[in-house]
Amino acid sequence: MRTADGGPDRGTSDGPTGLQSFAVLLRRMTSELNRITHEFAQAQGLHPTDVQALIAILDAEHGEDGSAMTPGRLREQLDLTSGAVTACLDRLERAGHVHRVRDGGDRRVVRLHYAPAAKSVARDFFRPLATATEAARRQFDEDELHVVVRFLEAQNDQLTQLRDRERTT
Repeated sequence: MRTADGGPDRGTSDGPTGLQSFAVLLRRMTSELNRITHEFAQAQGLHPTDVQALIAILDAEHGEDGSAMTPGRLREQLDLTSGAVTACLDRLERAGHVHRVRDGGDRRVVRLHYAPAAKSVARDFFRPLATATEAARRQFDEDELHVVVRFLEAQNDQLTQLRDRERTT
């Protein structure tokens, strides 16, 4: 099927691959992931923002450059004030979830690390989510999974660009 401009229809209709269907499915998934995240926050006596910080710290450790998160990068990524980041990190450190390490080459730089024991607690809590995700993945062949990954990467890129545009306006 073709669009009015002659290009391929990318599912902008109301069908199962249309924008409305995508929006509903993404909202449902986001809502469920938020529910699970809030349950983890409550179980650990954390604020939901603290969990977002933990996710950012963990993702930075596993990111492309493998560099640990810094308070400045965390402030920027979560769009918080310096004071709010400090309070968040203080809570996370007291709860044993993160530790701060001064950089050996430049003592002014602080690196944030997810504590191994806390990673184990999170892994245990989120194991049912990982099991459910694996069950869903098994329903698709390798080629289909590559398309799903490509979509998720593109969606995340678009959300990052949207966040960056909103910050500059």
